[in-house]
Amino acid sequence: MTTPLNPADPPNPADPPNPGADTGSRPDPLDTALRLVRAQTAVVKRFDAGLSGLHGVSLSDFTLLLHLAQAPGGRMRRVDLAEALGLTASGVTRGLAPLERIGLVAREAAARDARVAYATLTPTGRERLAEMLYTARQIAAEHFAPDRWSSEDLTGLSTLLTRLGGTAPAPTPPAGPNPGANP
Repeated sequence: MTTPLNPADPPNPADPPNPGADTGSRPDPLDTALRLVRAQTAVVKRFDAGLSGLHGVSLSDFTLLLHLAQAPGGRMRRVDLAEALGLTASGVTRGLAPLERIGLVAREAAARDARVAYATLTPTGRERLAEMLYTARQIAAEHFAPDRWSSEDLTGLSTLLTRLGGTAPAPTPPAGPNPGANP
């Protein structure tokens, strides 16, 4: 890669892009986007490790169950669930299959239209989700520990993520004692 002798000279179009290059006072949008993707990957890995190690589910599974728990009656039409999760209908079907096999979710046909299928959180699914929620809150608290993240940092990050389209499901119930712990 050749570097212009004069920083004011434009870069050579034949050179590969330099994501970390200083483009003036505005950071490189591609570098910013790639950093966001890497950060998202790190957060997902952290949640996946904790949730799969203790509960045998991924962050994707947890998110799906959380959406169902917050839906009226603990059930959603599969097409609505797909839209809420940003997945295709077949993606939701693939995601629901293992959760159905282990009894956390059930398939329910609509009473008036057999073509409409609902995904329903089972009583076991609701119990296990409460345990998963406890674990997820612990992981998030560790990840965003006060010694590394101030309240202002978290508020600012949340605002910026919302601006990027990163909305969260409805608020979750307050954390209580670990439902799986023995007194």
